[in-house]
Amino acid sequence: QFHLVESGGGSVQSGGSLRLSCVASGFNLGTYAIGWFRRAPGKEREGVACIGKNGDITNYQESVKGRFTISRDNAKNTVYLQMNSLKPEDTAVYYCAEDWDLVAPLFSGYWKESIRKNDDYWGQGTQVTVSS
Repeated sequence: QFHLVESGGGSVQSGGSLRLSCVASGFNLGTYAIGWFRRAPGKEREGVACIGKNGDITNYQESVKGRFTISRDNAKNTVYLQMNSLKPEDTAVYYCAEDWDLVAPLFSGYWKESIRKNDDYWGQGTQVTVSS
């Protein structure tokens, strides 16, 4: 079955670090550009970072530049999001996505969720909670 599973979230204090993982099941992740998204309580889902199929192109939302790093290991069918210097405003459920209609706008700096996908598409995500 074709799906992505996020993990690595947790509760940290401001300034802490976490590394999120996005593992593909049922397909070759290396054939897709991937985006990381997040949804904070009471807010719309937004993109935070994206990476090209080979890892040669990345882009970041301004609020996470210099703090988050997206990377991938296609041999492990996994994309990572290293998050350093975390802030309370980073608190959200984090998701990864491979749908090009969702991911493509991130490379152009458009970070809003460009199309609506139902909850079944997004899965559980992984919760990140940053306390001050």
